[in-house]
Amino acid sequence: MLSISPFRWISQYYFGFFFVYGIYTPFWALWLKSEGVASTDIGLIMGLAFGTRCLANLLVTPRVHRAEWYVPMLRVLTLLAIGFIAAHLFAVQHLLWIALATVLFNACFGPIIPLSDTLANYYTNMKMLDYGRTRLWGSVAFIVGSLVVGWIVAHWGNDWILYTALLGMSVTFLMSLRAPNPNPATQTETEVVRPKLIEMLRDKHVIKFLVLVSLIQGSHAAYYSFSSVYWKSVGHSEEIIGYLWSLGVIAEICIFALSRRLFGLWSIRAMFLLSSCAVAVRWGLTAFTTQLAALVFIQLLHSLTFAVAHLATIRYIQQAVPERMVALQSLYNAIPLGAVIATMTAISGWGFEHWGAQVFWVMALMGVVALFVRLEPTPSVRQMDLAKRPS
Repeated sequence: MLSISPFRWISQYYFGFFFVYGIYTPFWALWLKSEGVASTDIGLIMGLAFGTRCLANLLVTPRVHRAEWYVPMLRVLTLLAIGFIAAHLFAVQHLLWIALATVLFNACFGPIIPLSDTLANYYTNMKMLDYGRTRLWGSVAFIVGSLVVGWIVAHWGNDWILYTALLGMSVTFLMSLRAPNPNPATQTETEVVRPKLIEMLRDKHVIKFLVLVSLIQGSHAAYYSFSSVYWKSVGHSEEIIGYLWSLGVIAEICIFALSRRLFGLWSIRAMFLLSSCAVAVRWGLTAFTTQLAALVFIQLLHSLTFAVAHLATIRYIQQAVPERMVALQSLYNAIPLGAVIATMTAISGWGFEHWGAQVFWVMALMGVVALFVRLEPTPSVRQMDLAKRPS
């Protein structure tokens, strides 16, 4: 089997996966709309997608706790995702079949993000790659996916949203068949018992962490599902919408590429405060105006509302004791990026149907509330060791 460096394997996998993600996130609602699905139903379906990812990350991701399972599981999930994207082609006749295809696809799609991040963290701890510089290739791919599909849809129609996603996931699977060298392997002598998620959810440190991240990341729900529909309704073309999404991710890439230089001396708390302020400003402006110049500024704020919060979250997780890292990664993807966004997406669907763009004021309010959540540091390895010593 052909082998490549861990940086190349993970960067290329990120690129393929997030190319498809760059299609799914901004354009899936448009595809549903083109099939005659009502806005309220779109909100429910997209909420169901996030909810499925939540359950998959709670039930599947924590069980892939041995390092040698990471790559094979990513291959299996990618292959299954290809099949369930194709299933959408046959599900367009009935809302129930669309919902079923959504559940099956997201059950495979959801665990890919935490598992690929866990793989990247594995090699980061081995000093074989830099997380930020590796992860930025996923953001680059998101831009490419948004731009490509925005242009294709404008010229060839909404059906190509599905076709392009299917092609992108197929190429991702083919690239994943190569092996990273060295292959990840569990270090038996340092292996620890994985904590139960239910026990972690009783920890006040973990609860505050999840509440804070849920407020910041959950505030993106209306943006992910309805910004494209909203901007198109006021006259912006699919190409402009694609450019706007891409601009947000370009700003995100800059943060990932320069993360050490920009935030190396910042505390995790300060990074979350910056992100919370940006959330309030960004979604308030989104509710207030659709002028193109303002939308450009709004999209640049994605660097603060998403990227800075994500980097702060990764730093928080990396500072945890080893046995908590995978579990915290699972909870992060299952609750803030899964259950909370699922709930907020469903609420956004109802809100957008009845209030239109005013629903973004609710998202802005979440940023204001986040300012008052004081994050407590997760116990470090040293603190845990000191706690275990006899007095």
